[in-house]
Amino acid sequence: MSEASSPGELSAELRPAILRVSRRLRAEKADDELSDSQSAILGYVYNRGPSTPGTLAAFERVTPPSMNRTINALVEAGYADRAPSADDGRKVFISVTESGAALVRETRRRRDAWLYQRLAELSTDDRVTLERAAIILRQIADS
Repeated sequence: MSEASSPGELSAELRPAILRVSRRLRAEKADDELSDSQSAILGYVYNRGPSTPGTLAAFERVTPPSMNRTINALVEAGYADRAPSADDGRKVFISVTESGAALVRETRRRRDAWLYQRLAELSTDDRVTLERAAIILRQIADS
């Protein structure tokens, strides 16, 4: 067993590895025309239900005008709808259409299949290590 790396050494090794896996997973999507931001917003609304543009802008850490462009593209593609709030006509909610929901499900299926195949090729010991790493990475992401 090797000696533990310093936080700086581990960061230099882990960061590019995480980025490469993330890029590879993002490439497995059902619509190659959607940007990563559009895909992320569609997934967010699919998971959490109708959301305001302000909530979506905060989630994606972009300006409201930038989020409006993202929403417009999703609506124009038929993946999302805009509807006024029943309580406040000035407020708009973005929801996922059936076509958008099908796209999210297919993208997730493709990503899961790609990752499943890679994990199936690993040894049991490596999968146990990654299981622990997943817990730690979630803790890092949530802090």
